[in-house]
Amino acid sequence: MIEGRIDGGTDKAELYREITLQLEALLAGERDAIANAANTAALLYLSLPYINWAGFYFLRGDDELVLGPFQGKPACVRIKAGRGVCGTAVARRQSVLVDDVHAFPGHIACDGESRSELVVPLLRDGAILGVLDLDSPLTGRFDAQDQAGVERIAAVYLAACRS
Repeated sequence: MIEGRIDGGTDKAELYREITLQLEALLAGERDAIANAANTAALLYLSLPYINWAGFYFLRGDDELVLGPFQGKPACVRIKAGRGVCGTAVARRQSVLVDDVHAFPGHIACDGESRSELVVPLLRDGAILGVLDLDSPLTGRFDAQDQAGVERIAAVYLAACRS
């Protein structure tokens, strides 16, 4: 298991390969979506450098995200689809990477220390189930490698809950 935060010199592609393998092992044989979301959030929070929040929001009805398992400071409980970074990911049905959340129109500040955010929608058979959300206290923390890595992690989570 990766222990604690790593320094910036670690290869991101390798880091995400390791996290993905660990997550597959961690979720093997467990189908419960809440239990799997809790372990996924914990693994991401402990494994990725410069993260101050990692967690899930689940879509309820057609237009509201509700807080799920997470690691970090207490968070906003309900977010309307189309609002903030999480709601925008739902509305667009695609990942949203924001270098500076304070420049993002309609950003919802749950934690005033967050500066950048990456939100990946949880899509299954064309339906949005929710989002996987990561926040960082560093501006510009996330890039295309992070997005690809977290998208693979979201796919592992969805596959485990379906099996």
